[in-house]
Amino acid sequence: MRQLLLTLVLFTFGCATQSAVTDRLETSPRHSEWAQITRDGRTIQTWVAYPEVSTKAPVVILIHENRGLTDWERGVADRLAENGFIALAPNMLSGIGVGSADAAREAIGKLPASQVMADLHAVADYAKKIPAADGTLQVAGFCWGGARTWLFANDRRDLTASYVFYGTGPQEGSGVASINSPVYGFYGGNDARVNATIPKTEELMRAAGKRFEPVTYEGAGHAFMRAGMAADATPANRRAHDEAWARWLQLLKGFGVHR
Repeated sequence: MRQLLLTLVLFTFGCATQSAVTDRLETSPRHSEWAQITRDGRTIQTWVAYPEVSTKAPVVILIHENRGLTDWERGVADRLAENGFIALAPNMLSGIGVGSADAAREAIGKLPASQVMADLHAVADYAKKIPAADGTLQVAGFCWGGARTWLFANDRRDLTASYVFYGTGPQEGSGVASINSPVYGFYGGNDARVNATIPKTEELMRAAGKRFEPVTYEGAGHAFMRAGMAADATPANRRAHDEAWARWLQLLKGFGVHR
């Protein structure tokens, strides 16, 4: 009975979140499209959302959770576009057939690290050549994507800023040595697995003279950016979602939105 109730709660949560995302995607007045980005014979399917602005706009690359690219990330892209950014959300599982979240998690765990970095570089190179883009590039990632944001920030020299949402951080000096942009962290207070990595990451970034500003939202769990959208979201998750979005947009706009 307990398992049945848990299943029903998760189902209801999923439906409520999906409904909100679907409504946003279906009613958005902004232009969005699938871009087929290729490198070395590989195609990376990437969702691109454009703002309604009269001048060139900054670009934000979104790296998805370990369940693959979902409508939720596409909804995040649309919200960024609503606020003046060109947002690109690549499917890091492009070309790999997955029929469920569990299958996506299994597949994503088998992705070669070199392929992930090469795909992200290809997306970034494509983004900087978009005629409507202003040449600046920021990156953000959630969960699995948050950890990859750290890796990409350490591998890509022309990033303006990086945003890590509940992703594990570097634990060795080599993981921060080449970071060239400020990194801003967003963490749930009830996420000990991820948060256990923060002190060492802070130490490494400080020793290397790098800028890392983490904020922890008390009472929020892992994936609060998605969980906080649900109709039955806990007060802590909803508050963390709202406060994190406000902080994120303020930081993004601090690096220049031309509206």
